[in-house]
Amino acid sequence: MENSDQSLWNCNFSHIYVEKDAVNNVNTKTILRYFKDANKIYIDSYKEIFNRSHQSFNIQKKSINLILAIKKDNFIYKGADVCENFGNKYFYYTSSIMNCIYNCEYCYLKGMYPSANIVIWVNVDDTFKEISEILKQHPMYICISYDTDLLALETVTSFVNMWIDFAKDRDNLKLELRTKSSNFNSIANIKPIKNMIIAWTLSPEYIIERFEKDTPSFKKRISSIKMAIDMGWKVRICFDPLIYVDNWREVYSNYLNELFNLIPAEKIYDISIGVFRISKTYFKNMKKQHRNSYILAYPFEYTDGVYSYREKDKNELVDFVYNLCKKYVNNCKIYV
Repeated sequence: MENSDQSLWNCNFSHIYVEKDAVNNVNTKTILRYFKDANKIYIDSYKEIFNRSHQSFNIQKKSINLILAIKKDNFIYKGADVCENFGNKYFYYTSSIMNCIYNCEYCYLKGMYPSANIVIWVNVDDTFKEISEILKQHPMYICISYDTDLLALETVTSFVNMWIDFAKDRDNLKLELRTKSSNFNSIANIKPIKNMIIAWTLSPEYIIERFEKDTPSFKKRISSIKMAIDMGWKVRICFDPLIYVDNWREVYSNYLNELFNLIPAEKIYDISIGVFRISKTYFKNMKKQHRNSYILAYPFEYTDGVYSYREKDKNELVDFVYNLCKKYVNNCKIYV
């Protein structure tokens, strides 16, 4: 699959819903200029569209609409236990956007949200204000591309630019930008900052073609990674989630050998490894939406509120990938 992020705009966002309170926000005006031909509908609350009953996530994914709204509260969340904190005591995440332009079969957002439409919280400055208050108490490590892919939407929002500008003079703030995007060009003109990590989720092309619909190909992601590394950015590689398929040993062996032939291992900041896992509620909702899903047909084990692969399968998969990575990268830089 040779999708570029830009091509996704051609079939999406024919309609943009704008909260009346968001109309005069500078980010609203910027986004509306980008989609000047879209139909604009003004609403009192994003919930009128996003939280409607009897929506079909799958049907909406064929033509996503956009909602511009003002976030009222809950700007910052403490990091979840199922997420890697990379040794950071004060681990947080934030969502400037709800939902993702991509359509990965395994994505927990399908079970989390009633709608496939995308909500952009245009008042990102309010998030910065809350972070500034927390930083007065202690340092922060914060994932800024949670529940979405910020870099994929950067051409529209410029939010990554804003985050970089906010963080560059705050040494006690560390950012992680998680992405599958090939849209690095949108921030290529910015000087790298030492307290931000760009974390690319990578998968074998075999997995991308079958389960990561609308995402850039392996080669396109690698191209962006090379650009980022050459410019001096810290780049994390995320093998997460690993997907258990029939020929997984062959798939992941070929993929990792190709990856480390293309990217100098010593240039990689660190590596994260994880398997598919999802909460009970999200899993139940996903099963309703995707009754014929190959991934969800696996006989998962349920432990401590989370569904994941059987212990034997999970350990074999993780150990296999971990041991392959150790051939190229010091194990102190590999997080499992």
